[in-house]
Amino acid sequence: MTDFDGSGQTLSLLAFTAVATVTLLLCVMTGPDRDDLDEFYTGYSSLSPLRNGLAIAGDYISAATVLGTGGVIALFGYDGLVLALSTALSLMLLMFLLAEPLRNAGRFTMGDVLARRMPGRAVRIAACAVTLAALLPLMLVQLAGTGQLLAFILGFSGDSLQTGCVVGLGALMISYAAIGGMKGTALIQIMKIVMLLGSGTVVALLMLNRFSWDPGALFAAAAAKSGVGSAYLHSGLQFGNGSFPRIDMITSELTVVLGGACLPHITMRMYTASSARQVRRSMSWAVSCVTLFVLIMAVVGFGATALIGRAAIAQADPQGNTAYLLGSRAVFGADVSGAETLLFTTVTTAIFLTVLASVAGMILACANSLAHDVFAARVREMSPRREMLLARLSALAVGVPTIALATQIQHRSLQPLVTMAFCIGASAIAPALVYGLFWRRYTRTGMLWTLIGGTLAVLVLMPGTSLVSGSPVAAFPDADFHWFPFTTTGVVSIPLGFAFGWAGTVLSARRTAEEQRDRYEAVEARILAGATGTER
Repeated sequence: MTDFDGSGQTLSLLAFTAVATVTLLLCVMTGPDRDDLDEFYTGYSSLSPLRNGLAIAGDYISAATVLGTGGVIALFGYDGLVLALSTALSLMLLMFLLAEPLRNAGRFTMGDVLARRMPGRAVRIAACAVTLAALLPLMLVQLAGTGQLLAFILGFSGDSLQTGCVVGLGALMISYAAIGGMKGTALIQIMKIVMLLGSGTVVALLMLNRFSWDPGALFAAAAAKSGVGSAYLHSGLQFGNGSFPRIDMITSELTVVLGGACLPHITMRMYTASSARQVRRSMSWAVSCVTLFVLIMAVVGFGATALIGRAAIAQADPQGNTAYLLGSRAVFGADVSGAETLLFTTVTTAIFLTVLASVAGMILACANSLAHDVFAARVREMSPRREMLLARLSALAVGVPTIALATQIQHRSLQPLVTMAFCIGASAIAPALVYGLFWRRYTRTGMLWTLIGGTLAVLVLMPGTSLVSGSPVAAFPDADFHWFPFTTTGVVSIPLGFAFGWAGTVLSARRTAEEQRDRYEAVEARILAGATGTER
């Protein structure tokens, strides 16, 4: 399907093998060499703002972003472009509103941030449960799509080969998290984002050159090959079949903006900055990198439609997940030179590395939360050696079931899982962080209601959406049990998440509320301004 000969596919396979070997060696070389929690969880905050910013951008741009958002741009034009811009806006929101307070309040995990305000096991266990609920769907999406991606690139078929790819890559990702810790996974993220931006920039420039450096000509050609004419360049194409298309579109973008940057594997990178100034500079680099990649995705996505047509993209994958690869291939034309083959191999290797790095970061976030917030919190004085061992075992405990589930769902639509993860981020994590960091009256009851209620609202509503059933591209296309008239739960679950927090706070006992308000005032200067010394 890539139209490359056997030598091109062999080159890709060799490149994948080399990348896997080099990244694993990097993790071994840079991983903690002694039993030190700060080294394992934060890498001693030793990364410069540039490297930390690249790592944040690498964590933020997952394979679901590259393939999924690129596909939405290619298939739905304007609606996909708005989605891509929303991803950049989400990171900007994190930069201006939450980054510094997260760094000031947190130490290793999101549970540390919330427990700074509300100490206690209940809050930590709830934070861990929400971390797993938000990141497990994303890990499944990355792993389940890996087999299909490699089959597409390398030109092989067969369920056993795809399943083997999922299992092998899953084992590699567990190794990254368990061996490399925060510093090792950060280096992989840096490699990934540099390769993505480097190869993507060259492909985008070649694409613009095909259209005489005129973006207007590129958009016009894409609209002409879209099959829907000018509707491709106007809002509503993606959600036009819904009952409330305008509300559905706005809610989807709001979910991405609120939920994307609040996911635990992104917020954990805030704790690796050594100072407030460092986190500001890191986020500036991260936002710049993500914005640049959004522009690259837009050019390549529109270019894919302009060169090969929307119908061909949908035929290759109904969700458009191969659009970024198809656009990168189509820009070379019919005859592919050796240099162009090498460039395409670089693109495919960058996406392969994106899958590896994304899941490794998510496994690390889940393992850290399990070890630090659940197991270590049960023991008053747990030795660093034992906690690190628990973190590594937790990576295995999270990774193995994820691999098993991914092999079972790899041939179904994975969009509901991506949407569910962002909805949990927007409906449970975002309200808890905003209230916990900024609202003085917020209580432990309100925080638990936010985390649990927001997550349950998403889990109850998501099976009723058209992403799960009732449409040809749903996870269960032959069934129809959908009853919720939107593609995301955000229109209901986001207000509910904030409402649960408010209601739990208002209904808390007066004496308890006053005690917890006094506790917040004691740490308020530390959270908002980092004003109380250097203790983390």
